[in-house]
Amino acid sequence: MQLRIDQLGQHLERGRLARCYVLAGDEALLSSEAQDAIRAAARAQGYSERQVLHADARMDWSVLDQVATGLSLFSRRRLLEIRLPSGKPGKAGSESLQVHARRDDEDMLTMISLPKLDRATRNSAWASALQSAGVWIDIATIARDRLPDWISARLGRQQQSTTRAALELLADRVEGNLLAAHQEIAKLHLLYGPGELSLEQIRSAIFDVARFDIAALPAAMLAEDKSRIVRLLAGLQAEGEPLPLLLWMVSEELRNLLRLQQAVAAGRPFASAVRSVRLSSPPALVERALPRVTAARLADLLARCAELDRLAKGLHLADRDDDPWLELTDLALGLQAA
Repeated sequence: MQLRIDQLGQHLERGRLARCYVLAGDEALLSSEAQDAIRAAARAQGYSERQVLHADARMDWSVLDQVATGLSLFSRRRLLEIRLPSGKPGKAGSESLQVHARRDDEDMLTMISLPKLDRATRNSAWASALQSAGVWIDIATIARDRLPDWISARLGRQQQSTTRAALELLADRVEGNLLAAHQEIAKLHLLYGPGELSLEQIRSAIFDVARFDIAALPAAMLAEDKSRIVRLLAGLQAEGEPLPLLLWMVSEELRNLLRLQQAVAAGRPFASAVRSVRLSSPPALVERALPRVTAARLADLLARCAELDRLAKGLHLADRDDDPWLELTDLALGLQAA
């Protein structure tokens, strides 16, 4: 069975636990909170002994069978945690996990933590067996457009609220760093207690701890979000991200947009054409932006990508700023005029 992470609390409150819980995702805060909730529910139902297996590359997977079939010295009911940080158990691990998934032992509860899995691994035999055996929760990253609502809900837990403008400010300062976001939100409770928070209170209390995701840039370009584009590129530059990688990502997105534009102009339905290109932006955002993104504008921006590549390699170009990051920012803003 598959659950969303926001459904876990209600599931646990029903009382009857599944034999197995799998938590897959890269959001450390959300994964840690989900694991704590499962441990608390397990303790409440008498799973008083806890064993942890760290399944790294040197893992002897026969240990899993020994632990699962061995007798407990302290408790009849046990919680077994398997931590698989690579998300790749290998052949031996795959076989062991499939055997473990078939066990029907009401006195053992298994919790497995994984990183975000690629599609092939998610559809593998061992992953399918674990999902069939219990509950699988994919822990999605909190996207920037969902972050203000996430922060608002967290503030609500500690009887605090604030304006939308303040939530947007908070989101800007903690984007991509939920662990730091959690700490900053807790700090607001310590500083001000329950009640309505003003924009100035939040501005004075919160540090800028945002971390930026390279993959967010193409979507910001299509959304015509000027302030976000500028903030993203400034943050990525400060974090030391390589400019050639960003330029490659932008040029690939523009090139695929041009292919899509040409296919749609030739009469191909958008839903069919978008499946034939490798765009990183959400299809719904692409479909809204496509009417204003002309082929001529895309061709012009691709030509500028080639110029910027030469500029990044140290070549001077007439009528271009010598700072390639400023040129990249101007290029990323180029869809605004389309």
